[in-house]
Amino acid sequence: MAWFGLMHLFWWLLLIAGGAALVRWIFRAGGGAHHRGHDRAVAILRERYARGEIDKGEFDDRLRNLKD
Repeated sequence: MAWFGLMHLFWWLLLIAGGAALVRWIFRAGGGAHHRGHDRAVAILRERYARGEIDKGEFDDRLRNLKD
């Protein structure tokens, strides 16, 4: 009888952990990917400006486009 109780508890813990992992995955895949991509684009833009590949005006224009 004790095994039945332990297996029942294990089943509920497994369901709760699986549900929490699913919710985390959904939120991470949704807004997180866009945010990380935006941060990377801004970092590349800053690097190009720091290397002198683009001037201040072009940097500002592109940064404004990324924020839109």
